[in-house]
Amino acid sequence: MTQRSEYAAPARRPRRKRDPEGTREAILEAAGEVLAQDGKEGVSVAQVALRAGVNRGTAYQHFQTREQLIEATTAWVSEKLYRAVFGDPTVADSQPVGSINIDSLTEHLANFAMENPELGRVWLFELLSSKRPSDDPFWQQFLSKFERFAKTDLAQPGIDAEVVSVMILAGSFLWPVWARAHSRTTKERQQMAKRFSREMLRLSLHGTLHPEKYPDLDAQVVTKERGRRNST
Repeated sequence: MTQRSEYAAPARRPRRKRDPEGTREAILEAAGEVLAQDGKEGVSVAQVALRAGVNRGTAYQHFQTREQLIEATTAWVSEKLYRAVFGDPTVADSQPVGSINIDSLTEHLANFAMENPELGRVWLFELLSSKRPSDDPFWQQFLSKFERFAKTDLAQPGIDAEVVSVMILAGSFLWPVWARAHSRTTKERQQMAKRFSREMLRLSLHGTLHPEKYPDLDAQVVTKERGRRNST
């Protein structure tokens, strides 16, 4: 009797009607799963096509090489991250630094990282190892806003915007590794995402921001900290 292989290929997704954009999205989603599971070495256009339930020839029409596929997948994650944190790109580009809701931005970043831990880490590694990180839209926007902020009277003097940006993003996408190892439910993971965003906000208020310029935010952090202590 033939034994079923323990490493059987994942079930194909149902076939779809002709929809180039939908097909491309399915390929990128499958590529993100493969990248997260096997790393860059495990990616091939044929394997991703199988996982996406797409004809291999069709997949090659969209991405002729694995390098193109990996690059496109990284850009796809970056766009999702951009919209989750900053919103509509046409609005985010023109938003004055002083009008940015820092609390909301920090929370959105922490939530995206917690909800997309594998994709987030794939994106982060590709960004950090890239020779042209400025090509990444999210990184370009994130660093640009931090650089502009560092030049205002809202910021503490002497901030190295690039170093701080890398520290924030690295922490944001590595915290879910810890959180998922020490939580059992979605609610617990959401609470750990809130813990992270609260601590990042507190560190910002006492590291990069002038607290007196953000009295409401400072009071909010103090209130949240008191609530945390009372609940423990």
